[in-house]
Amino acid sequence: MQSRYNLLQEKKKKKWPYIVSGTIAGLLIGVMVVWVGMNQWSIDKSIEELRNLTEGKKTVVVDKTEEPIIEKPIVEEPKQDVPVKEEPVIEDVDMSGAKGYVGNEVLPQEPTIVNGVLIASKKYPLPSTYAPGESKEARAAFQEMAAEATLSGYDLIAFSTYRSFDYQTQLYDRYVTNDGQDAADRYSARPGYSEHQTGLAFDIGEQHFEQHFAKESFGETEAGKWVAANAHKYGFIMRYPNGSEKITGYMYEPWHFRYVGEELAVQVYEANVTLEEFLDL
Repeated sequence: MQSRYNLLQEKKKKKWPYIVSGTIAGLLIGVMVVWVGMNQWSIDKSIEELRNLTEGKKTVVVDKTEEPIIEKPIVEEPKQDVPVKEEPVIEDVDMSGAKGYVGNEVLPQEPTIVNGVLIASKKYPLPSTYAPGESKEARAAFQEMAAEATLSGYDLIAFSTYRSFDYQTQLYDRYVTNDGQDAADRYSARPGYSEHQTGLAFDIGEQHFEQHFAKESFGETEAGKWVAANAHKYGFIMRYPNGSEKITGYMYEPWHFRYVGEELAVQVYEANVTLEEFLDL
């Protein structure tokens, strides 16, 4: 039978492995806690750091809480030309044969009437005092034409009719300032020479399509084509047709219509000539 001393010695021998293993475990846990603390208490960083140490690699710690700054290469964009607003091109036309202002520089005391038709042109000016206002007959004819046009879907408007001598002076002077006299004389009448002063000239356009007002483009619109084909039925003629500048002295104006009465308008339209040619002016 073993003595009490021997029994105690045997118990100590049995406890020793547990003490050693516990001490080692405690040391390992302490080392792990310190290691994790050194790596900002991040388990992922601690494991990654330990792996790199065992493989002999040097690690740069990156804080994943902040996105890395990536500098984008500077790419110079190609320079774009700023569009320049171009003035309408006015083609050179031989005007030597056209009826112009030469020899007709003095305004008359009375207007010129040929075969019952009041004339206003570069050759036949009006007195500066001639101021009849807008023709009521011409206005009534236009209203009738406009009403008919609505049935085809066109809302016509007369955006310029009668102009006084003084107002035409202002317009013409402005055009000369902008484009020079030679160019202005091709699309604007000098004061005293304008058909608008008769009260019988109507500049026609389509409502809500102001971009075509007093522009050749009006002649290409459906409304412009309708007016060109039907205006004579209501006493109006296109006063300055395309290709007639040498005869009329003015550029093509598909918006400018002159009231001459239904009978004469139909005759001029069917003859396909200008008023100058029809009346031999």
